[in-house]
Amino acid sequence: MVEQFVGTWTLVSSDNFDEYMKAVGMSFASRQMGNLAKPNLVIIVGADGVITIKAESTFKTTSIKFKLDEEFDETTVDGRNVKSIFTLENGKLVQKQTWDGKTTTLDREVQDRKLVARCAMDDVVAVRTYEKAA
Repeated sequence: MVEQFVGTWTLVSSDNFDEYMKAVGMSFASRQMGNLAKPNLVIIVGADGVITIKAESTFKTTSIKFKLDEEFDETTVDGRNVKSIFTLENGKLVQKQTWDGKTTTLDREVQDRKLVARCAMDDVVAVRTYEKAA
């Protein structure tokens, strides 16, 4: 059920994120901003089944809208044009991005009242943990 993801989540820890950003090909300047940003994730599910994930930070706010199991075009925060698809697998919200023959996977799961996002590119894995805002 996607409902467990709904709400506002605040980043509380980030492990190996710089290495992950390097692995997907982000520039030094983009990585510097990515390392400094402490985004809030706002996740909403509309009555029409459209899911919105908004990442809000002091640097930039981005938003994507999608339906589960439907591929869509996404421009990432660092300007990559990717094909994205979200699926629900074993309670995880799994996002797969493909571009230029590359693939990265972002698994989001709620554990112990925290949202744990696991970002994987080849053998590089970053883990970002969010706590639900009151």
